[in-house]
Amino acid sequence: MRNGFLLLPLAALALVGAAPRTAVAYFAGGCFWSNETDMDRVPGVISTTSGYAGGHVRNPTYEQVSAGNTGHLETVRVVYDPARISYARLVDRFFHTMDPTDAGGQFCDRGPEYHTAVFVRTPEERRIALAVRARAGQVLHAPIATEVRPINGFYPAEAYHQDYARRNPVRYHLYRTGCGRDARVAQLWGRHA
Repeated sequence: MRNGFLLLPLAALALVGAAPRTAVAYFAGGCFWSNETDMDRVPGVISTTSGYAGGHVRNPTYEQVSAGNTGHLETVRVVYDPARISYARLVDRFFHTMDPTDAGGQFCDRGPEYHTAVFVRTPEERRIALAVRARAGQVLHAPIATEVRPINGFYPAEAYHQDYARRNPVRYHLYRTGCGRDARVAQLWGRHA
């Protein structure tokens, strides 16, 4: 400090009042392999991590979550650049990658761990997610099963689940095609898919 003034490096001054460079969103869209793959394709998404959210067990394993007793949903943490894609647009893209009318799971994956949700961190995220959800119901002319819930912790899935489609393209393609995900999304959303 010199003459009562705090000297800051120019780089630090540039950060004062600057918009955040990254933000985080959490989506449960059925199988996290497919959810991760779909969100990775969205311009402005920096990275995705498969994991578990919404349950009551700390650090759950895939086996525990698959048994359906932990309350967790297979969820993807999405790190994105808010200068390239807004939270509202990201939530909208998420809705268009799955069947938000299905209350029993997604496609061939059935059970509570495959239910869909937008996990929110702030009242503003909740407001946006509810608005996108309402618009989806209007477009589809159907009740929407996807919940909007507060995030109460996120636990990354085991390493073998991360980037599964990229690391196992043939196996993943067979799974996704066999599950009928893309066909159902195209049927449901039509030109909006």
